[in-house]
Amino acid sequence: MKRRDPVSLSIDSLDAEGKGVGRNAEGKVVFVEGALAGERVDAVVVRRKPAFDVLQTVAVRKPASGRRTPRCPHFGVCGGCATQHADAQTQMAAKQRGLEDCLARIGKVVPRMLLPIVYGPEWGYRHRARLTVRRVAKKGGVLVGFHERRSSYVADMHGCAVLPSAVSALIGPLREFIETLSIRERLPQIEVAVGDTTVALVFRHLEPLSGADEAALRAFAERHAIWAWLQPGGPASVHPFHPAQGPALDYALPEFGLRIGFRPTDFTQVNHPMNRALVVRALRLLAPAPGERIGDLFCGVGNFSLPIATCGARVLGLEGSRTLIERARDNAAANRLDHLSEFREADLYEAPADALAAAGPFDKLLIDPPREGAIDAVKALPEPLPRRIVYVSCDPGTLARDAGALVNVQGYRLEAAGVVNMFPHTAHVESIALFER
Repeated sequence: MKRRDPVSLSIDSLDAEGKGVGRNAEGKVVFVEGALAGERVDAVVVRRKPAFDVLQTVAVRKPASGRRTPRCPHFGVCGGCATQHADAQTQMAAKQRGLEDCLARIGKVVPRMLLPIVYGPEWGYRHRARLTVRRVAKKGGVLVGFHERRSSYVADMHGCAVLPSAVSALIGPLREFIETLSIRERLPQIEVAVGDTTVALVFRHLEPLSGADEAALRAFAERHAIWAWLQPGGPASVHPFHPAQGPALDYALPEFGLRIGFRPTDFTQVNHPMNRALVVRALRLLAPAPGERIGDLFCGVGNFSLPIATCGARVLGLEGSRTLIERARDNAAANRLDHLSEFREADLYEAPADALAAAGPFDKLLIDPPREGAIDAVKALPEPLPRRIVYVSCDPGTLARDAGALVNVQGYRLEAAGVVNMFPHTAHVESIALFER
């Protein structure tokens, strides 16, 4: 068989990354992009590995009931989405199965109960994004968008269905605007941060803007009602440009009467409606009560800490970023919860035992770590151990690893686990788990 000759395949299942899974005529495992469980497809090999091959669908001979026409005209070329060809139920069922598989295979644990999948908006949900900027003369000038699939090239796009409509509508104007700048070859990315009422754009530039460039950016910001920020160097160099004192950049947690402020480069969840649902579910599982002392590890800007405080519990948030700690304290003061909340800078990767020992015992614990997980912190939990832990994760593999440590080392039970539709049409999985002693 030649490398690019199509082969006919039956697809048995869908993996968590949205690829169909089957076997070729020789019995070798194949992962097929663009294929769904139950389908018969023609596909070509795009990558060979000793244990498996990766293929790309070129024709669907027998479609699955969950197949649908992708909404975005750039789907298949743009690498921002992986599963627009599958409906929400198909996508989330695969993610739930992927979580179960990781827990069983990596952590050697099985939850006593599977939580119902939390669904939400599929389009216009992405309130955070990093857009690549590149000038390509043969394509007419500046391109602004996501990378092409399996490529460092920038997709030639004029809109994006998963970005809020106001941001999607800016892609064309941004291409035209950047083409007029003297530094158009030295402006590699734009970071997007959307609040409930404000759109902030952070322009990363490798050379100073000229006076004409600055005037053009002010005019662009006013014309399109965005808050323009500049980043001439590393993360610490980010600063507002126009207007110098912009409007509030925040989001609401209405179930708790809170507004959470952030800067455009702070970590926040990309999907505000699903973040609200996630916080509600986490609080229901954690069940904070007045008089309890609760820890929030990797607390960020206070996304979970402050809802916990509204329940009357005392919460201590630990976070490695001084900037985020300052933001959390500001949010606590703005929401009049500083009497029930405390935030400390603590390195939960380099010295978790010291940080947790200094924090003192907790009745309950919430953990929301980065993709790397929290294995060292989990192993370093001091006695007496919290009687209940809610673990929020953006990577089922590290959640499963840490779940194994909590159950098999620390003596917890995995009471429940489930997925949340935080990242529709992508391979990213947001999940939540409940542990009890």
